[in-house]
Amino acid sequence: MAPTLPARISSVDAYRGFVMFLMMAEVLEFGHVSKALPGNSFWAFLAYNQDHVEWVGCSLHDLIQPSFSFLVGVALPYSIASRVAKGQNFGAMFWHTIQRSLILIFLGVFLRSMHREQTNFTFEDTLSQIGLGYPVLFWLGFRTFRTQLIALSTILVGYWLFFAVYPLPGPDFDYAAVGVTSDWEHNLQGFAAHWNKNTNAAWAFDQWFMNLFPREKPFIRNGGGYSTLSFIPTLGTMILGLLAGQWLKSDSAPMEKVKRFGVLGISLLIVGSLLNWLGICPNVKRIWTPTWVLFSGGWCFLLLAAFYWLVDIQGYRKAFFWLIVIGTNSIAAYVISHTIVEFIHHSIQIHISSTYDQVVGITYESLVRGTLILLVEWLILHWMYKNRIFVRI
Repeated sequence: MAPTLPARISSVDAYRGFVMFLMMAEVLEFGHVSKALPGNSFWAFLAYNQDHVEWVGCSLHDLIQPSFSFLVGVALPYSIASRVAKGQNFGAMFWHTIQRSLILIFLGVFLRSMHREQTNFTFEDTLSQIGLGYPVLFWLGFRTFRTQLIALSTILVGYWLFFAVYPLPGPDFDYAAVGVTSDWEHNLQGFAAHWNKNTNAAWAFDQWFMNLFPREKPFIRNGGGYSTLSFIPTLGTMILGLLAGQWLKSDSAPMEKVKRFGVLGISLLIVGSLLNWLGICPNVKRIWTPTWVLFSGGWCFLLLAAFYWLVDIQGYRKAFFWLIVIGTNSIAAYVISHTIVEFIHHSIQIHISSTYDQVVGITYESLVRGTLILLVEWLILHWMYKNRIFVRI
């Protein structure tokens, strides 16, 4: 009997749509409103969760990239099953994987290079990070559960050691040159200092690697502390997603899957919090520490459990349709949000009013502007959905 095509899981699309919506919703600029209303705890809370934390910790915005990476792993078992059902062999599938990886890497570079004088070769972008690790993830999709766990453990322990053995900066280190100060409030002390901003092992690698590419000026530091080698622990996040996807695709009872995801999610949150609290490894998203893999992975499992229970078990698909529209075209949503925001804004100014976003005052102009931009973006994605136009890589 020929293998059958796997059914699409609506909850995965809804979760992916939720993640992409959080990214697209940056145009609402809650921080703008918060600054205009100092002392307002509601807008301060929204602003905090629409931005990345400075170093250690986690906001809702910090969960966008790990969730997107996690869902790449969740989707892989379904993708493999679909390609097997179409008669593709491993060689053909792996060649497609290499092509997909290269497209993701260079699409990330392309988007980061917009409005610059020359190509901005940088690889910490979400798409590039996924592309760099995707071939290994694909290979692991054909391996046993034991091999997948060994790979995950090797990544976590090996990347921890990579940072732990790298020497701390000496007393004459020029902190200003790397964009921090020796007394920066977010600097970690003691053993945890091995994971400080732009003084760590991944930063040292980038000082060599990034200067292999043509640049406007020599690479010294990344302003946000991000690094190319974060693709290695990001692969760990994708492996967690791969495990979740295999369990999701299994014949286990739906509520058993929810319980497993829930228990794993809480367990990973506890372990990650303990490693951070004990000073063994801080929880830093910007350099994707092993603790971050576990901590953010815990949230990913809990969010997947919630969406699976609501959408696929309880059947609230209609309520989440607006997210599914985004989630089924995530690459298109990603590109749209990075390319046509200003075009939409200026078009509305031309055809409606140059001050349309001040209709309820300057304080809330970013909300008016952002809401209309989001609406236009969603209508484009909805038109694509209705016409079965899906951007696939």
